[in-house]
Amino acid sequence: MPSGVGPLARELSFSYYEDAFPAHDIFHAKRVRDVSLRLADQHPDSIDRDVLAAAAWFHDIGRPLERIGEIEDHDEWAATEAVPLLQAEGVAPDRVTAVEHCLRAHSIRASSPEPETTEAKLLFDADKLDAAGAVGIVRLACIVGERSGRTGEQYAVIDDASTLEGDYPELPDIDLLREWARERLDSLYTDPGRRLGESRWDFVENFFEQFSREIDPDRESWLC
Repeated sequence: MPSGVGPLARELSFSYYEDAFPAHDIFHAKRVRDVSLRLADQHPDSIDRDVLAAAAWFHDIGRPLERIGEIEDHDEWAATEAVPLLQAEGVAPDRVTAVEHCLRAHSIRASSPEPETTEAKLLFDADKLDAAGAVGIVRLACIVGERSGRTGEQYAVIDDASTLEGDYPELPDIDLLREWARERLDSLYTDPGRRLGESRWDFVENFFEQFSREIDPDRESWLC
């Protein structure tokens, strides 16, 4: 096994992502690690970068099981799973505890505990930032497709449902992605996270402005 908690966590977590869907796969974990360390560089506090990186690699290892209904809470499950893995590798107890807290507190769910350490706040922010910007829009679209496939119902339509004839206006449209992105950016804890979030939000706004033009033939032809 590699030295350092971060590289060690990468090796230990890798197999858990084998059945992951694109929105929560190993590439998502890597982006969260990269962004969390970038935010750490801009944060005034002293950061345990190894703990932060380790938590990023582990944070979504339970998503594949949650998706198929074998577990209910991937945050709690990831924490419970990661602790003995790290203990078996001789990782210091205080660092194991620090990673565990990051994992339990990384979700936006109302049931999740508040992140209390700077590392936990940075992990939370980096995870939510991966739902904004260009990558974020693609990820959120994947999540809509994933949930639609799981429930067997149409989760969102790629248009304005109110323009259809018949009893369809109650269907959520693609603006759902915009709402999800904004909700996550409004929940960020750190100043570096909020600064990056507003930069990515600019792209989201421009994207949906273009999207609105494309689904309105009269407006798009006027602009041509």
